[in-house]
Amino acid sequence: MKPEFLKSTLLSLAIFCLFIGIWQLATLPKESAAPQAPAGMSAEYAELMGLTAPKQSGFPPPAEVGRAFVKFLSDPFYDRGPNDKGIGIQLGHSLGRVGLGFLLAALVAVPLGFAIGMSPLIYRALDPFIQVLKPISPLAWMPLALYTIKDSGISGIFVIFICSLWPMLINTAFGVAGVRREWLNVARTLEVRPLRKALTVILPAAAPTILTGMRISMGIAWLVIVAAEMLVGGTGIGYFVWNEWNNLALPNVIFAIVVIGVVGMVLDRFFAQMQKWVTYAE
Repeated sequence: MKPEFLKSTLLSLAIFCLFIGIWQLATLPKESAAPQAPAGMSAEYAELMGLTAPKQSGFPPPAEVGRAFVKFLSDPFYDRGPNDKGIGIQLGHSLGRVGLGFLLAALVAVPLGFAIGMSPLIYRALDPFIQVLKPISPLAWMPLALYTIKDSGISGIFVIFICSLWPMLINTAFGVAGVRREWLNVARTLEVRPLRKALTVILPAAAPTILTGMRISMGIAWLVIVAAEMLVGGTGIGYFVWNEWNNLALPNVIFAIVVIGVVGMVLDRFFAQMQKWVTYAE
């Protein structure tokens, strides 16, 4: 184990313990002075008249959140009805929507990005449409998707497709346009066919930039699916968060937030590792 890795790990643990300690101190129950109820008065009547100390119902302490972790992770795939499913099932629905929408976006963005990067004419023709559509929030498409598709799950996939499309398209076009002219001239001299040139010369050279666009797209897609599922309901980690909030179960909400962050980190690390493999392969 490298000393730098050990030091950074110990520092991370120290920061985490400090955070938990501050959290615990901030959520300690505070004593509040309350008027004393007269002797012989019933507890119910005293509470009704405001003669008892108010119950504590503030932010949950770390122990309560820890119990939520144990509860949901001990049985992540339970299914007790439409509104009561385990965190594993909820994550499966969300990851399925993200994966399908991301894949569809890649099938459109990468070939179209190649065409834009290799042809100045196509770039000039499509640039106005890209500049108009790119700034639109993906969630703004949700009402139209729900109206036309009339299915919340497929509408979520469509929103993921929209938000994943632009970073991949732009990065692919940028990577293809940035391929060294010398390599293209050599391929032209050797009379390499266009398809073979795209696969053996342009694609390997542009792969790191394309993967950067995919990494950005995946991060945005994971952000958007949570918000989309809060809007449409049904299943998914976003719906889980909203449902637990409606139940005023803050420990469960915090648990879901941590799960969302961990899954997002894993997805980002996956694409970061792919970038390293592609870079080293060069």
